[in-house]
Amino acid sequence: MIVTPIQLSMALLIPIARATDWAAPQNAALIEFGISTPARAAAFIAQIGHESAALSRTSESFDYSVQGLIATFGKRIAANAAMLGRQPGERAVPIERQIRIANIVYASRYGNGDAASGDGWRYRGGGLKQITFHDNYAACAAALGVNLLVTPELLVTDKILAARSAGWFWLSIGGNAYVDRGDFDGLSTRINGVGITVDSLAARRARWKTCKAALGVA
Repeated sequence: MIVTPIQLSMALLIPIARATDWAAPQNAALIEFGISTPARAAAFIAQIGHESAALSRTSESFDYSVQGLIATFGKRIAANAAMLGRQPGERAVPIERQIRIANIVYASRYGNGDAASGDGWRYRGGGLKQITFHDNYAACAAALGVNLLVTPELLVTDKILAARSAGWFWLSIGGNAYVDRGDFDGLSTRINGVGITVDSLAARRARWKTCKAALGVA
């Protein structure tokens, strides 16, 4: 399945320059991971479009308001949210506080060390799918043949690996099977988790609609 830059631009409603930058890495991932029909490609692009803010971000942001932190991470950050979240007058949470947030909310989970280890920030969401946590980086690294545990930043800086990591994740969860049986909501829940919000699901459906139109999927 090959998606042209024009189709990608139409699918995600993005500038043609951005679509051109990402078309080749994305197409390579579609081929490598068997995302071989227009319907599969439309769903894949919709999902990575949502995860990457329309191919504009390959690294997870922790720029949250105080309430946004609590809504997203709950009790993991509740005691520190007022201090670490975006303060009145701030346009964005400073990077040093974003690092602290990541290290707290992702501590001691899925192979990460404690907050002092720095693993939360080191293995924060990366790539077009936002691969997260030590154990997932390790599995992705083994599949792609790249030592992402030592150089996790490659998912942020290398477009080919950013796209391949998304393709690997898609394959690992059986993404094609969800599409082939017409279960886009199930796919969204599998990707985002059982706690997926109504807003997230609606946003993914909206992207899917434009992706299907761009690729000629009924």
